[in-house]
Amino acid sequence: MPGEEGYPAYLASRLAQFYERAGVIECVGSDSRQGSVTAIGAVSPPGGDISEPVSQATMRIVKVFWALDSSLAYARHFPAINWLTSYSLYVDTLRPWYTEQFGDSYMANREKAMHILQEESELQEIVRLVGQDALSPADRLTMETAKMIREDFLQQNAFVDEDAYSAYAKQFRLLDMILDYDSQCREALDQGADMESLFVIAAREKIGRAKMADAGTFADDYDKIAAEMKQQIAELIAGGEQE
Repeated sequence: MPGEEGYPAYLASRLAQFYERAGVIECVGSDSRQGSVTAIGAVSPPGGDISEPVSQATMRIVKVFWALDSSLAYARHFPAINWLTSYSLYVDTLRPWYTEQFGDSYMANREKAMHILQEESELQEIVRLVGQDALSPADRLTMETAKMIREDFLQQNAFVDEDAYSAYAKQFRLLDMILDYDSQCREALDQGADMESLFVIAAREKIGRAKMADAGTFADDYDKIAAEMKQQIAELIAGGEQE
Protein backbone atom coordinates (compact mmCIF):
# COMPACT_ATOMS: atom_id res chain seq x y z
CA MET A 1 0.00 0.00 0.00
CA PRO A 2 1.51 3.37 -0.97
CA GLY A 3 2.07 5.77 1.89
CA GLU A 4 3.17 9.38 2.02
CA GLU A 5 3.95 10.80 -1.45
CA GLY A 6 3.69 7.32 -2.95
CA TYR A 7 6.43 5.76 -0.80
CA PRO A 8 5.61 2.33 0.69
CA ALA A 9 4.13 2.38 4.19
CA TYR A 10 7.05 0.31 5.52
CA LEU A 11 9.59 3.00 4.55
CA ALA A 12 10.38 4.07 8.14
CA SER A 13 10.74 0.50 9.43
CA ARG A 14 13.10 -0.48 6.58
CA LEU A 15 15.28 2.54 7.26
CA ALA A 16 15.30 1.68 10.97
CA GLN A 17 16.42 -1.88 10.18
CA PHE A 18 19.36 -0.47 8.21
CA TYR A 19 20.55 1.81 11.00
CA GLU A 20 20.07 -0.91 13.61
CA ARG A 21 23.13 -2.60 12.10
CA ALA A 22 25.32 0.05 13.74
CA GLY A 23 26.79 -0.64 17.16
CA VAL A 24 29.20 -2.94 19.01
CA ILE A 25 28.85 -6.63 18.19
CA GLU A 26 30.14 -9.99 19.38
CA CYS A 27 31.82 -11.77 16.47
CA VAL A 28 30.37 -15.20 15.60
CA GLY A 29 32.52 -18.15 16.69
CA SER A 30 34.39 -16.43 19.50
CA ASP A 31 33.22 -14.72 22.68
CA SER A 32 36.46 -12.79 22.99
CA ARG A 33 36.25 -10.97 19.67
CA GLN A 34 34.26 -7.77 19.41
CA GLY A 35 33.75 -5.38 16.54
CA SER A 36 31.84 -2.24 15.76
CA VAL A 37 29.85 -1.09 12.77
CA THR A 38 29.32 2.56 11.94
CA ALA A 39 26.49 3.40 9.55
CA ILE A 40 26.57 6.76 7.75
CA GLY A 41 23.64 7.31 5.44
CA ALA A 42 23.65 9.83 2.58
CA VAL A 43 20.20 11.12 1.67
CA SER A 44 19.91 13.26 -1.47
CA PRO A 45 16.29 14.44 -1.79
CA PRO A 46 15.02 16.02 -5.02
CA GLY A 47 15.77 19.73 -5.04
CA GLY A 48 17.45 19.49 -1.62
CA ASP A 49 14.05 19.40 0.10
CA ILE A 50 14.66 17.68 3.45
CA SER A 51 10.95 17.82 4.29
CA GLU A 52 10.29 14.80 2.02
CA PRO A 53 9.55 11.38 3.63
CA VAL A 54 12.95 9.68 3.28
CA SER A 55 14.81 12.60 4.88
CA GLN A 56 12.26 13.01 7.65
CA ALA A 57 12.20 9.28 8.46
CA THR A 58 16.01 9.24 8.55
CA MET A 59 16.15 12.26 10.87
CA ARG A 60 13.73 10.59 13.28
CA ILE A 61 16.09 7.60 13.58
CA VAL A 62 19.64 8.98 13.58
CA LYS A 63 21.17 11.00 16.40
CA VAL A 64 23.51 13.09 14.21
CA PHE A 65 22.45 14.98 11.09
CA TRP A 66 24.80 16.93 8.81
CA ALA A 67 22.83 19.12 6.42
CA LEU A 68 24.87 19.93 3.32
CA ASP A 69 23.96 23.34 1.90
CA SER A 70 24.42 24.10 -1.81
CA SER A 71 24.56 27.85 -1.13
CA LEU A 72 27.62 27.32 1.10
CA ALA A 73 29.25 25.18 -1.60
CA TYR A 74 28.63 27.88 -4.23
CA ALA A 75 30.21 30.39 -1.81
CA ARG A 76 33.29 28.10 -1.56
CA HIS A 77 32.66 27.45 2.12
CA PHE A 78 33.82 23.91 2.85
CA PRO A 79 32.79 21.70 4.47
CA ALA A 80 29.41 22.97 3.24
CA ILE A 81 27.57 21.89 6.41
CA ASN A 82 24.76 24.21 7.47
CA TRP A 83 25.33 24.98 11.16
CA LEU A 84 21.70 25.97 11.81
CA THR A 85 19.95 22.87 10.44
CA SER A 86 22.57 20.28 11.48
CA TYR A 87 22.44 18.78 14.95
CA SER A 88 23.87 16.15 17.29
CA LEU A 89 21.99 14.44 20.10
CA TYR A 90 25.25 13.22 21.63
CA VAL A 91 26.10 16.63 23.11
CA ASP A 92 24.70 15.81 26.55
CA THR A 93 26.43 12.42 26.49
CA LEU A 94 29.81 14.05 25.78
CA ARG A 95 29.29 17.01 28.12
CA PRO A 96 31.06 15.34 31.12
CA TRP A 97 34.12 14.61 28.97
CA TYR A 98 34.26 18.18 27.61
CA THR A 99 33.92 19.56 31.13
CA GLU A 100 36.66 17.28 32.45
CA GLN A 101 39.08 18.20 29.66
CA PHE A 102 38.37 21.93 29.21
CA GLY A 103 36.15 23.05 32.07
CA ASP A 104 32.68 24.57 31.86
CA SER A 105 33.76 27.16 29.29
CA TYR A 106 33.83 24.62 26.42
CA MET A 107 30.07 24.06 26.36
CA ALA A 108 29.43 27.72 27.23
CA ASN A 109 31.50 28.79 24.21
CA ARG A 110 29.70 26.33 21.97
CA GLU A 111 26.29 27.65 23.01
CA LYS A 112 27.40 31.27 22.67
CA ALA A 113 28.81 30.66 19.18
CA MET A 114 25.57 28.99 18.06
CA HIS A 115 23.59 31.91 19.48
CA ILE A 116 25.72 34.40 17.52
CA LEU A 117 25.28 32.43 14.29
CA GLN A 118 21.52 32.31 14.87
CA GLU A 119 21.46 36.08 15.47
CA GLU A 120 23.43 36.63 12.26
CA SER A 121 20.82 34.67 10.30
CA GLU A 122 18.06 36.92 11.67
CA LEU A 123 20.07 40.11 11.02
CA GLN A 124 20.71 39.05 7.42
CA GLU A 125 17.03 39.64 6.69
CA ILE A 126 17.37 43.25 7.85
CA VAL A 127 20.59 43.71 5.84
CA ARG A 128 18.86 42.49 2.67
CA LEU A 129 16.05 45.00 3.16
CA VAL A 130 17.77 48.18 4.34
CA GLY A 131 21.52 47.49 4.18
CA GLN A 132 24.18 46.93 6.81
CA ASP A 133 24.52 50.63 7.65
CA ALA A 134 21.09 50.53 9.30
CA LEU A 135 22.36 48.15 11.98
CA SER A 136 23.43 49.34 15.41
CA PRO A 137 27.14 49.04 16.39
CA ALA A 138 26.29 46.03 18.60
CA ASP A 139 24.55 44.28 15.71
CA ARG A 140 27.42 45.13 13.37
CA LEU A 141 29.75 43.49 15.90
CA THR A 142 27.51 40.42 15.95
CA MET A 143 27.81 40.19 12.16
CA GLU A 144 31.59 40.58 12.35
CA THR A 145 31.96 37.94 15.07
CA ALA A 146 29.72 35.53 13.15
CA LYS A 147 31.89 36.05 10.07
CA MET A 148 34.96 35.19 12.15
CA ILE A 149 33.28 32.02 13.45
CA ARG A 150 32.32 31.00 9.92
CA GLU A 151 35.53 31.81 8.11
CA ASP A 152 38.22 31.54 10.78
CA PHE A 153 36.79 28.58 12.74
CA LEU A 154 34.26 26.50 10.78
CA GLN A 155 35.72 26.77 7.29
CA GLN A 156 38.43 24.21 6.50
CA ASN A 157 40.88 23.45 3.69
CA ALA A 158 41.33 19.71 3.26
CA PHE A 159 44.59 20.25 1.33
CA VAL A 160 46.35 22.03 4.21
CA ASP A 161 47.54 19.72 6.99
CA GLU A 162 47.10 22.31 9.77
CA ASP A 163 43.52 22.97 8.68
CA ALA A 164 42.39 19.51 7.56
CA TYR A 165 42.75 18.20 11.11
CA SER A 166 42.78 20.13 14.37
CA ALA A 167 43.01 18.80 17.93
CA TYR A 168 40.23 19.56 20.40
CA ALA A 169 42.53 21.75 22.49
CA LYS A 170 43.39 23.91 19.49
CA GLN A 171 39.74 24.25 18.48
CA PHE A 172 38.80 25.20 22.02
CA ARG A 173 41.47 27.92 22.25
CA LEU A 174 40.64 29.35 18.82
CA LEU A 175 36.91 29.67 19.47
CA ASP A 176 37.62 31.03 22.94
CA MET A 177 39.84 33.73 21.42
CA ILE A 178 37.19 34.72 18.85
CA LEU A 179 34.51 35.02 21.55
CA ASP A 180 36.93 36.93 23.78
CA TYR A 181 37.40 39.41 20.92
CA ASP A 182 33.61 39.79 20.77
CA SER A 183 33.34 40.40 24.54
CA GLN A 184 36.17 42.92 24.66
CA CYS A 185 34.84 44.81 21.63
CA ARG A 186 31.39 45.10 23.22
CA GLU A 187 32.94 46.59 26.35
CA ALA A 188 34.97 48.95 24.15
CA LEU A 189 31.86 50.11 22.27
CA ASP A 190 30.17 50.88 25.58
CA GLN A 191 33.17 53.05 26.50
CA GLY A 192 33.14 55.04 23.27
CA ALA A 193 35.66 53.22 21.09
CA ASP A 194 35.30 53.57 17.32
CA MET A 195 33.58 50.53 15.79
CA GLU A 196 35.44 50.53 12.46
CA SER A 197 38.79 50.81 14.25
CA LEU A 198 37.95 47.74 16.34
CA PHE A 199 37.38 45.72 13.17
CA VAL A 200 40.81 46.53 11.68
CA ILE A 201 43.17 46.08 14.62
CA ALA A 202 46.26 44.01 13.82
CA ALA A 203 45.23 41.24 16.22
CA ARG A 204 41.99 40.77 14.29
CA GLU A 205 43.96 39.79 11.19
CA LYS A 206 46.17 37.46 13.22
CA ILE A 207 43.08 35.69 14.60
CA GLY A 208 42.01 35.10 11.00
CA ARG A 209 45.27 33.22 10.35
CA ALA A 210 45.48 31.57 13.78
CA LYS A 211 44.04 28.22 12.68
CA MET A 212 47.20 27.68 10.61
CA ALA A 213 49.36 27.77 13.76
CA ASP A 214 51.60 24.77 14.32
CA ALA A 215 50.04 22.07 16.49
CA GLY A 216 53.04 22.07 18.81
CA THR A 217 53.29 25.82 19.40
CA PHE A 218 49.71 27.05 18.98
CA ALA A 219 49.22 27.66 22.73
CA ASP A 220 52.07 30.19 22.92
CA ASP A 221 51.01 31.77 19.62
CA TYR A 222 47.44 32.20 20.83
CA ASP A 223 48.61 33.68 24.14
CA LYS A 224 50.59 36.33 22.23
CA ILE A 225 47.65 37.18 19.98
CA ALA A 226 45.31 37.45 22.99
CA ALA A 227 47.75 39.79 24.77
CA GLU A 228 48.13 41.97 21.66
CA MET A 229 44.37 42.08 21.17
CA LYS A 230 43.78 43.22 24.74
CA GLN A 231 46.43 45.96 24.44
CA GLN A 232 45.18 47.24 21.08
CA ILE A 233 41.55 47.39 22.22
CA ALA A 234 42.61 49.17 25.42
CA GLU A 235 44.42 51.79 23.31
CA LEU A 236 41.26 52.38 21.26
CA ILE A 237 39.21 52.75 24.44
CA ALA A 238 41.70 55.30 25.78
CA GLY A 239 41.53 57.21 22.52
CA GLY A 240 37.73 57.24 22.58
CA GLU A 241 37.60 58.48 26.18
CA GLN A 242 40.01 61.33 25.39
CA GLU A 243 37.78 62.48 22.53
